[in-house]
Amino acid sequence: STNALALEAAQAGARVGVWVADEQTAGRGRGGHGWHSAAGEGLYLSALIAPPLPMTMALWLSLATGLAARAAIREVTGMKVDIRWPNDLLLNRRKCGGILVETAVDGAMLRYAVIGVGINVNHAGFPAELEALATSLRMESHGEVSREALLSALLRALDKEIALLVQEHRGEIAGAGLLERFAEASSWVRGKRVKVEEGGGYTGLTNGLDGRGFLLVDGDDGVMRTVLSGGVREG
Repeated sequence: STNALALEAAQAGARVGVWVADEQTAGRGRGGHGWHSAAGEGLYLSALIAPPLPMTMALWLSLATGLAARAAIREVTGMKVDIRWPNDLLLNRRKCGGILVETAVDGAMLRYAVIGVGINVNHAGFPAELEALATSLRMESHGEVSREALLSALLRALDKEIALLVQEHRGEIAGAGLLERFAEASSWVRGKRVKVEEGGGYTGLTNGLDGRGFLLVDGDDGVMRTVLSGGVREG
C-alpha cells in the first residue's frame, strides 16, 4: 500500500513526498475495503502534503482530489469521468478509480494528509466478482493509456487543486468554490436516486452538499439526512 509507506514517512517527520507503485499487494480503499492492484496495469500512488488547512476541511481534500483525477483523465484520454460522492471515479457507471485520504491533526489544524489514488488504467479485465462493478481507461477507450502521462497530469492537477483549496480557506477565491465545482462535475450530488448504507439503510434523492461538503439526501420517508461516511449507491 502506497498509503502505508507515506504514513510511515509522515510519522517519521516527513511532510511532502509522492509514492508510486507498479503493483500493490495490500491496496486499501475507503472503509477498509481492499483495492485490486494488478501489476503493470494501474496507477497506484500516494501524495503526502501538509497544507495550512483546518481539520474541518479534511473531506474537501477528497473532493478536490476527485476533481484533479477527473481533469487528468480528461487531459490524457479525452474521456469525461463522473464522481460518485465522495471519492469514486466512474466511467459508464462502473468504477475506474478510487481515492483514500488519511489525515493527522494538530489541534484544530491538519498536521498532514496522505492522499491515495488508484486508477484502473490498462486492465483488460477483472476478477469475476468485480466484472459488473469495475472498468478501466483502456476498456472504455479501446486503447492503451500511458501511466506516466496520467501520473504527470494527475500530480499537476492535484497541486493546482490543493493551492486553490488553501486560497479558498484564506478567502482569496472570487469565482466558484470547490463545493460548487464538485457539484457541477458530479451527477451524484443533486437529483440522483440513491440507497445509503449508513443509519440502518435508506433510499431517496440527493439534494446537494452542505457547507462542510457532506451529501444531503431527501429520504423517501420525508426525512432529510446528511451522509457522513459514504456508502452511496444507485437506488
